[in-house]
Amino acid sequence: MATEGPTPISRETKLALVAMGLSVIVIANDFSAMNVALPSIEKDFDTGITTAQWVINAYALTFGVLIVTGGRLADIFGRRNTFFAGTAIFASMSALGGASQTESMLIVTRTLMGIGGALMWPAILGMTFGALPEERQGLAGGLIIGAAGLGNALGPLIGGFMTQELSWRFVLYLNVPIALFAVAVVYRTIAPDGESEEDKHIDYTGVALISTGLVALLVALDQVSDWGIGDPRIIVMLILAVVLVGSFTALERKLGDRALVPGDVMRNRNFLGSCLGVLFMSATFVASLLYLPQFMQERLDYSALEAGVGMLPFLAVFALTSFVAGPLYNRVGAKPLAVAGAIGISAAPVIFSLIDSSSGYGALPLGMVCLGVGIGLFYPTATTAGVTSVDESRSSLAGGILYMFQIAGGSIGLGLTTTVFAAAGSFTEGLQNAFRLDAALALVGLFVAVTLIGDQEDLLQVEESASS
Repeated sequence: MATEGPTPISRETKLALVAMGLSVIVIANDFSAMNVALPSIEKDFDTGITTAQWVINAYALTFGVLIVTGGRLADIFGRRNTFFAGTAIFASMSALGGASQTESMLIVTRTLMGIGGALMWPAILGMTFGALPEERQGLAGGLIIGAAGLGNALGPLIGGFMTQELSWRFVLYLNVPIALFAVAVVYRTIAPDGESEEDKHIDYTGVALISTGLVALLVALDQVSDWGIGDPRIIVMLILAVVLVGSFTALERKLGDRALVPGDVMRNRNFLGSCLGVLFMSATFVASLLYLPQFMQERLDYSALEAGVGMLPFLAVFALTSFVAGPLYNRVGAKPLAVAGAIGISAAPVIFSLIDSSSGYGALPLGMVCLGVGIGLFYPTATTAGVTSVDESRSSLAGGILYMFQIAGGSIGLGLTTTVFAAAGSFTEGLQNAFRLDAALALVGLFVAVTLIGDQEDLLQVEESASS
C-alpha cells in the first residue's frame, strides 16, 4: 500500500514564501549594511562617530525592544494587517531616511524603521508557518533564519557597493521597491486572517515595563566597552532592568490571557528550552562577528572590505545550512538537529581560542565552518520547535520572543566578553579569553538543548494536552 507523500506547495504559496524571504533579507540587511557607510555619513553631515553610530543603534535597539509587542499585536489584530502596517512604516521611513538632510532626521527615521521591522518580522514568521502544510512547517524556520543569515551576509557587501558607486542613501532607497513587491505578493497570495477570538485588550503596562527594561539592559551592555562594567551608570541601568523585567513577569502572571505574554506561553517547557538555548548560543554568534574581523584587521592588516569577505565562509555556510535544516527537521526531528547544532556552536569558540600571535587566516576557516553549520542547524530548529510547541494563535508572539532572546543573548554575551577582552594584557590574550568564555556559555546552551528542547513526539503531546 503506497504511503502519501508530503502535501505539495502551491505556486501561490511559493511566491508568498519568496516575498516573505525577501522581506526578512531587507530587515536583516539593515542591521549590517549601514556599518560600512558610517564614514560617508560622518563626512556628509560633518558629525563624529559617536553620533553616527546611533544610525545603527537606533534601528537595532528599537527593533529588539518592540519585537515582542509586534508579535502580540500580529496575533491579536492579524498577521497580514500587521505586516502591511509594519511594511508601510519601514518603506516610508527608508525613503525619508535616504533623503535626510541632517543626522538627527536620519536617526529619527532609523528609529521608526525599527518599529516597522518589529511589526514585520513576527508577522512574517507567523504567516510563513501558517502558509505551509503542517508536515512541512520545518521549512518555515529554515527559510526565515536562512534569509536572515543571507541578509546579514549581503549587508556589508551591498552597503559597500552602494556607498562606493552611488551613495549611502541608496542603501535605504533599495528597501522601498522590495517592500512594495512584498506587499503586492502578500496581498494577492495570503488570505486575510480570520477574526481572532482573543480579547483585543492591549497590555500597555506590560509593554511599558518590558520595553523600558530592555532599553536599560541593551544600552548598559552597549556602553560597557566605553564606560566599564563597574561604572555607576552601568550598574544603575542593570538594576533598573532587573527590577522592570521582574515586575513585568509578576504582572503577566496576574493578567492571564490578557497579558502581553500569556501564561500558556511562559509555562511551555519546550518553548522555554528554545528561548534559553538561543540566549546562551547567541554570545558566540555575536562575538565571532565582532572579534574575527578585528583579528583580520589588527593582526593580518586586512582592509574592512577584505575582513568582510574573510567572513564569507562562515556566513555562506550558515545561510546554506539554514535552508537545509528545514527539510532535515521534518525527517529527523527537533532534538537531534538542535543538539548537533549546539555541538557545532560549542566547538567553534574552542577552536578560535587556540589563535595566537603567529596565527594567519588559515586558523579561522575550520572554526567558521563549525560555527556556520552549528548556527544553521540550531537557530532554525529552535525557532521551529519553539513556535510549533505553542498554540497556533500565539505563533507570531512566540517568534518575536525567540528573536528577542537572540538579541538579548548577543548583547549580554558581548558585554561579558568585552569586559574579559579589555582586562587582558594583549589583543591575542583578550581574544583567547573572550572565546573561552563563549565556549562556557555555549556548553550551557548545549545542556539546555539536550534536556529541555523536545522532539517532534514531545511537541505533538504538548499540542494534544493543550487541546484537551
